[in-house]
Order: sequence, then C-alpha cells, then structure tokens
Amino acid sequence: MTEPGLLERVARLEGRVQDFGGRFDVLEARFESLERRIDARFEAVDRRFEAMDRRFDAIDQRFDIVDRRFVVLEGRLHALDDKMSKQFRWLVGGQVAVLVSVIGTLSAALFLR
Repeated sequence: MTEPGLLERVARLEGRVQDFGGRFDVLEARFESLERRIDARFEAVDRRFEAMDRRFDAIDQRFDIVDRRFVVLEGRLHALDDKMSKQFRWLVGGQVAVLVSVIGTLSAALFLR
C-alpha cells in the first residue's frame, strides 16, 4: 500500500496547490480591477480629447470668420487702391496739361515780343 509519509506529502502538496490557486484568483481579481481602472482612465482621457477637439473646432470656426473678414477687407483695399491710382493718373494728367499750357504761354510771350 502507500506509505503514511507519502499521503502527508501529497496532502501538503494539494494544500499548497490550493493556496496557489487562491493566490492566482486574487491576482486575477486584481488584474481585472486594474484593467477596469485603466479602461476608466482611457475613457476619461478620450472625453478630454473630445472636449479639446470641440474647442479646436470652435477656434477653427472663429479663424474662418476672421479669414472671411480679411478677404472682404482685402477686396475693399484693392478697390481703394484702384480708385487712388485713377485719381493719381487724373492729377498727373492735369498737371502735365497745366505745364504744357504754361510753357506754351511763356513761349508765345517770348516769341511775340
């Protein structure tokens, strides 16, 4: 048959195996708890990133509005520049006409003497 020492050793080994099983159950529970905490953290981080994305979208919309205003302003500046260029041409043309008439008058006065 079996020796009494062998039965004690097997019983002791079975006890240790059960103890290890209990320890593994505790470890498994702790890992599950850790996994839930990590998942909760990542969900919180995801919510923060979504909030940041919404803020950046709002900022992008504001920049779009400012860009449209600058386009309108740029159009007005180009129109003002064109208007000033036309007025400058008329002013220079008038000055050239006055200069020609003054030179003509002076030369006629000199030649008619």
